Amino acid sequence: MKKITLFFLVAWINVIFGFDVFPQTADFQSWAETPPMGWNSWDCYGPTVEEHEVKANADYMAKHLKKYGWEYIVVDIRWFVENDKAGGYNQTDPRYVIDEYGRYLPAVNRFPSADKGAGFKPLADYVHKKGLKFGIHIMRGVPKIAVECRLPVKGTDISADQIYSPEMQCAWLKDNYTIKDVAGGQEYYNSIIELYASWGVDFLKVDDLSHPYHKTEIEMIRKAIDRCGRKIVLSMSPGETPVSEAQHAAAHANMWRMVDDVWDTWGHLAHLMKVAESWYPYISPTWPDCDMIPLGRISIRGERGTDRMTRLTPGEQVSLMTFFAIFRSPLIFGGDLPSNDAFTLSLLTNKEVLKMHRESREVRHIDNIVTSRNAKTGERYIAVFNTSEENKDFDIDLINKGLIQSSKVKATNLWTKKEVKIENGRLKASLKKHESILLKIKEI
Repeated sequence: MKKITLFFLVAWINVIFGFDVFPQTADFQSWAETPPMGWNSWDCYGPTVEEHEVKANADYMAKHLKKYGWEYIVVDIRWFVENDKAGGYNQTDPRYVIDEYGRYLPAVNRFPSADKGAGFKPLADYVHKKGLKFGIHIMRGVPKIAVECRLPVKGTDISADQIYSPEMQCAWLKDNYTIKDVAGGQEYYNSIIELYASWGVDFLKVDDLSHPYHKTEIEMIRKAIDRCGRKIVLSMSPGETPVSEAQHAAAHANMWRMVDDVWDTWGHLAHLMKVAESWYPYISPTWPDCDMIPLGRISIRGERGTDRMTRLTPGEQVSLMTFFAIFRSPLIFGGDLPSNDAFTLSLLTNKEVLKMHRESREVRHIDNIVTSRNAKTGERYIAVFNTSEENKDFDIDLINKGLIQSSKVKATNLWTKKEVKIENGRLKASLKKHESILLKIKEI
């Protein structure tokens, strides 16, 4: 009883006087002990997703994917704009929805359940009842409209025009200004995170944080999440995040983007794989992020091209999923889930591949090979990628490369589920351009 009374006394002091008396949470990394898996609306709906589409994707995930570990449903950019359109942001006359404290609210014409100040809570409740988790995207900073209208920062006598700077404004979207490290700046971030926590948000993707790297605002966001009383996974976007800031990123976020947007071309994947070479030492317990998975039906109302099934060949799709999984990237699917065909669904529901993604450790890169080890069983995973523009025959001495200790091994292709011969410790494989092979190897 004394502990409960003390808790409410501390809470009362915090609310009445505005003191930050709750200590920062030190265990936020445990909120995503394995790489997050979910769906994001960006690749298929750009800035225009509507509530019924979010629900349809949640319904599909609950029915077909939840049992495999997929759990997050994330509403991406500009959910607070009534008149946005795909194919380029409507920046000439955006109709923002915002409250009296300068905090964006969902556009009711797109999210009807947000009416009467309900915010995203009804939609989050819908997702939670499916046994899933709910997330949203925001831009770094304070809304320009809040600054122009001098709206107050909740719980203070400071207004938005006292906490902003026009410097370092996002180069590609001008909705917000930078928040300065001044009185009221931390309080503004506290106020929006408190609002999201009250809605039931479990995942927060914050854009324009990593490139360039906004260290001060990252620390403000971390502090605001730690004091809000809800476990909210923090995703920093977009990249390229500087490798020089890897330790800072790992100390403040659950995941962070390594590159800019990855779309459905081989060039995007090849660039990602090259950049990722610098990030292997920083995998686990926080996660370098390969970006969303541009498979299935994308760009229904998106930002790159017209409504289509992914342009990647089946072999390239397998290579993408192989790399994302063995690298232990967060797996955030970008296509419209209800539009999945059988092949796309098979890429998302391979139990052995997902087990590797969840349980492997010691991820390493050697030439065209990525390898890891199952922390529970000791089994070795080996992925070989043909990144060239020609078909290629591989003859790899696995013992000489230190990938296996004995020539007596059993190797299984995790995608085809067929046994692969390893003779005298050598793996021989013929791969077409951009294709790959993923093996689980067990010594016998």
